Amino acid sequence: MIATNLRHLRLFLAVAETRSLTRASARLHVSQPAVTQAIRKLERVSGGMLFERTGAGFFVTPRGEALAARLSRAFAILDPVLADVSPRLKLTATRAQLQALIALHETENYTLAARRLGHAQPTVHRAVAQIEREAGRRLFERTSFGMTSSRLAATVARAALLAFREFELAEADLAELDGGVAGRIVIGALPMARSVLLPRALAILHAERPQQRIRVVDGLYDELLTELRRGDLDVIVGALRDPAPIGDVVQERLFDDRLAVIAGPTHPLVDAIRLGRADLHGVPWVVPRSGTPSRVHFDAWFGENAPQNVIEAGSILLMREILAHGRHLGCISALQAQAEIAKGLVSEIDVDATWPNRPIGLAYRGSWVATRQQARLLELLRTPAS
Repeated sequence: MIATNLRHLRLFLAVAETRSLTRASARLHVSQPAVTQAIRKLERVSGGMLFERTGAGFFVTPRGEALAARLSRAFAILDPVLADVSPRLKLTATRAQLQALIALHETENYTLAARRLGHAQPTVHRAVAQIEREAGRRLFERTSFGMTSSRLAATVARAALLAFREFELAEADLAELDGGVAGRIVIGALPMARSVLLPRALAILHAERPQQRIRVVDGLYDELLTELRRGDLDVIVGALRDPAPIGDVVQERLFDDRLAVIAGPTHPLVDAIRLGRADLHGVPWVVPRSGTPSRVHFDAWFGENAPQNVIEAGSILLMREILAHGRHLGCISALQAQAEIAKGLVSEIDVDATWPNRPIGLAYRGSWVATRQQARLLELLRTPAS
């Protein structure tokens, strides 16, 4: 793991920028032998030479250039936040201390934080106390609900998570230079993506690189967005939001979808033509969760008389089974229902409605720079729209 020692990473960047062990040691106030030792250790764990040593100085190799690019992004995220807490933290904060702060921020309990990290509770308490001592203030307050993070602690935790993710991506970049695979691709999947966009793309990517670790996380949009912004997800695939949710997230439209009204194959309305709002008002419904783009369009079509007797469910499988056992109608993405309709498991109902187009696509952090394999996944996801 290249990010075990943050000081070593900073020394590497200093050498890369100054091309000199002497100037790097002066910049970070350490001895020249300490810089030399740090570079050697980093080259050992990163799998190859990071510098060409010449009489004119130290020049980064392609491996060193790839590592420097990732580390520069990581510290550009982390250092301004640490400086807001205390200027010295840029030099003194360790990975272990930041991991302890993150764990306490997320669990709000020293015992749970220690259990998550696999450490003794006093170890976690000491690590957080060291950061607070450097900050000259408390970053957590003990309340009846647990340890509550200050705004500053929450900001540091998020920045550290994003920086740590960049360190992981650095390892993937270095492995790709050697023709290998490292790291993981983590995808947040909204309902439509699970059945339409992702299966083909993931099957192709896995066939090309069987060793690549891929994780698909199902969840509600707000939960996935939180995970995306903290670096736990690389990309969210599914229905886009209008307007975009927040400034640090980029949305990329791939294509448009529409809504469809579906029913079980034996539903009495299957053969009806051009059904209007009045025809459908008293029918029980299975619809997407409140607040989703699909639900917004569904409620807007009915206006003030939007049905209240609804079951909220975004899964086509659950919706299909409910429709098979009653008089319910379902409202869902037309693409998501396409396979079920083709197999005769559900039928589309002819409704006198002009549904607005629903943009489907990708959401990712604006600062994200994809690895080669992550970029390949995006290429595969974009292919159906081309």
